[in-house]
Amino acid sequence: MMIERSNAFVIPTPKRLGYSFNWVGRVGLAVILFWAVVAIVGPWIAPHPPGEIVDWDYFGPVTADFWMGTDYLGRDIFSRILMGARYTVGIALASVVLACAGGVILGMVAAVIGGWFDMILSRLLDAFNGIPSLLFGLVVVAAVGSSIPVLILTLAAIYLPGSYRFARALAVNVNATDYVTVARARGESTPYLITREIFPNILGPVLADLGLRFVFIVLVLSGLSFLGLGVQPPNADWGALVRENIEGLSLGAPAVIFPSIAIATLTISVNMFIDNLPTKIRDRSE
Repeated sequence: MMIERSNAFVIPTPKRLGYSFNWVGRVGLAVILFWAVVAIVGPWIAPHPPGEIVDWDYFGPVTADFWMGTDYLGRDIFSRILMGARYTVGIALASVVLACAGGVILGMVAAVIGGWFDMILSRLLDAFNGIPSLLFGLVVVAAVGSSIPVLILTLAAIYLPGSYRFARALAVNVNATDYVTVARARGESTPYLITREIFPNILGPVLADLGLRFVFIVLVLSGLSFLGLGVQPPNADWGALVRENIEGLSLGAPAVIFPSIAIATLTISVNMFIDNLPTKIRDRSE
């Protein structure tokens, strides 16, 4: 007796689902997850408090006691990088989520409604987008004061117009397709068109844009901290660590090298991951 095999119970592999990563994407994802874990558990595994002076020698070298040397005051750089990961990753993540969520929602609504609403909103955000990002951040933080909520809202406001323009351009193209026209002819509501017809078809490019804006926000945050308007002492994000120890650059001090490496690894790994997203995320049509 021959037994027929049924394909109904075959479990699809990740490759069949289209969620397989190449090695570049895997490396990028691994580095991102590493820094995410460090941001969560860093304060508990740091060997010293961030403001404690543990060495009487400034810009100390790498030793068995101080894995990344000491800074200009004799504080442990390894501990300060672990603590700074929470501020750099946390502030950048919160800001990019706010910026992209607001921009994508406004962009889809403007594309679907059109008319005067689209024109007025686009012109207002275009005017706001014309302000240099770092200059706007400097003015706001200098006027209001530097705090975590202010930094998050400021960075989100800087990148919301760009996210809006990107999402609106995508949504306008999708809004002109036949299936959206049919859905509108059926009498579907605007929330239905946005959530069921437009958003699923722009999700891939939106995720890629989110990753790029995350990188930009990390760099702007580092720039603000480098100018002294970011996270305030004794706490510090990675950009502040570079600013504090910039005098040690001519000495090749680990105190300025390791925070720079941390910023570079995070931003480069995000780009590597976004550029190598799985097929079904990059291209919803497959």
